[in-house]
Amino acid sequence: MIGVLALQGNFDSHIKILKKINLKHKLVKTSDDLSSVDGLIIPGGESTTITNLLRKNQSLMDGINKLSKKKPILGSCAGLILMSKESNDSRVHNFAFLDVITSRNAYGRQVHSFEAKINVTDGSISSDIDVLFIRAPKIDKINNDVEVLATFQEEVVAVKQGIHIGISCHPELLNETLIHEICFKGKYEISR
Repeated sequence: MIGVLALQGNFDSHIKILKKINLKHKLVKTSDDLSSVDGLIIPGGESTTITNLLRKNQSLMDGINKLSKKKPILGSCAGLILMSKESNDSRVHNFAFLDVITSRNAYGRQVHSFEAKINVTDGSISSDIDVLFIRAPKIDKINNDVEVLATFQEEVVAVKQGIHIGISCHPELLNETLIHEICFKGKYEISR
């Protein structure tokens, strides 16, 4: 069962993707909700708002840290910012699950949102997927042990470190499943 952090943001689209790839899901709002999950999604939303809500629930923040030691976490957009080691906004809590430095809203404001194709490469898989960039962060620096999963116009937009994945855009909004499959299934049942 995959937990989807449901404090704020776009958790519903991730639930639809989990259903599509036949993975059970559970909304996560408290530390108790983490006890039965095999992985976690930190969705897009507002990274400062998610941070404020997490800071009001220290046991949930501690639970996410504990979960990260053994189970995969996928962060999209704001989730990537929270998972990064450092970001350009001191108001954001950085869990440091991914040894990267990110910049919030680096692709522009809401009115600058756009659809694009990115190439995802992981092991023997190389596939183009459609994604949306909505106030997307940029990955400014990649440090040790971080693999590049995808780029867009020569910019890194998705990374993997150990069992964790961060992506600056939104494949889930365009019904793309590959990133979720890589993170949580570890196999590729859907031919592309």
